[in-house]
Amino acid sequence: QDQHQESITMNAVAASSLRSVSRTLASSGAAKRSFAAAAGSENLVKTALNDLHRELGGEMVPFAGYELPVLYKGDNGGVMNEHLWCREEGKAAMFDVSHMGQIRWHGKDRVAFLEKVVVGDIAGLTPGSGLLSLVTNEKGGILDDTVITNAGDFVYMVVNGATKFGDMKHFQEQLDQFDGDVTMEYLEDTMQLLAIQGPGAAAAIAKILPEGFDLTNMAFMTGTDTTLDGVEGCRITRCGYTGEDGFEIAMPEASANSIASKLLEDPAVNPTGLGARDSLRLEAGLCLYGNDLNEETNPIEGALGWTLGGKGGRRRTEQGFLGAETFLTPEGKFRKQSRKRVGIFGMKAPARDHTEIYDATGENLIGEITSGTYSPCLKAPIAMGYVSSANAKAGTEVMLKIRNKMQKAAVTKMPFVESRYYRVPE
Repeated sequence: QDQHQESITMNAVAASSLRSVSRTLASSGAAKRSFAAAAGSENLVKTALNDLHRELGGEMVPFAGYELPVLYKGDNGGVMNEHLWCREEGKAAMFDVSHMGQIRWHGKDRVAFLEKVVVGDIAGLTPGSGLLSLVTNEKGGILDDTVITNAGDFVYMVVNGATKFGDMKHFQEQLDQFDGDVTMEYLEDTMQLLAIQGPGAAAAIAKILPEGFDLTNMAFMTGTDTTLDGVEGCRITRCGYTGEDGFEIAMPEASANSIASKLLEDPAVNPTGLGARDSLRLEAGLCLYGNDLNEETNPIEGALGWTLGGKGGRRRTEQGFLGAETFLTPEGKFRKQSRKRVGIFGMKAPARDHTEIYDATGENLIGEITSGTYSPCLKAPIAMGYVSSANAKAGTEVMLKIRNKMQKAAVTKMPFVESRYYRVPE
């Protein structure tokens, strides 16, 4: 009975969370074009797997201008079940993330250009290796978060679906001012993208990889071109946004259905919707662009200073990317910030985005929640948000104003659930 009630709560929280994400993104300048399509469902872009989602019982919702499943109905469906499946030993969750933007950067000056628009060390990426980076504006605000891989002959970039058109407009503006040999190739919907996540992801993906493909020595945040289920022109990256081991696989649109169906023949693989994707990433302490990051937030406030490299590192000292001087000193030290992104735990009811955070007295407003949900693994509400730097230390007691009632909570370190990213055996 309790589990059934938790499951209903979880589905409601997910639906509400998704609506809020859509609202937040729709109102952000960078995303308006993506969301113009979301006005009427007849204008929504359908991924190549749309019919398959429906056959599998997918409850379809508008997201980032696309029609995508928030959850699936069925024995292993619903946000709670889908979430727990992804964390279970030997199991894997399959997500359709084809709404995300895939870009290839060509030309001999591609790295020099990218280091003007993102904060990461792109020149330091060996062939096949990748990193999470941030696209910043002149004010130091975050326009998007992105995974970038050195693909040898080109640089492969994946950006968020809701921000991809705004990102590309920004990139084009920067290209117009750049004197060098670089071109941006947007793959549109010709390449579809699936994420396979969970402790059983490697075993599941191995079944569609060519014989002899060495997954054991494939490190997290590395990628390569490959065939999938015999289909040429595919790509695999060991990465993901759940806190588990996992992969993102790109394939030609015409082969997406056959590859997804082949993966789902494995009883360990469960189709998983946007609802569980959100609760999984929140347990892992990972940001959702539009909620936890936006163009008014810089990397230091967002607790993402690590994307700039360590103290004395090249990107922190040389800088040269947009807005660097707004949050870095000339020596590359982090400038003091008035607020910081933190985890919040201990409240009795889920705290949604925009919930006000007060100090322990309940009298002084010190920040607000940006993402909140019920954690299926901890069986408790979890949240992240921004508080004044003086109150950002783990263990600091706070009060949350939830439905006009004050609730005790505390600042905590993230992730909420220990991450299990893959490590190559020594």
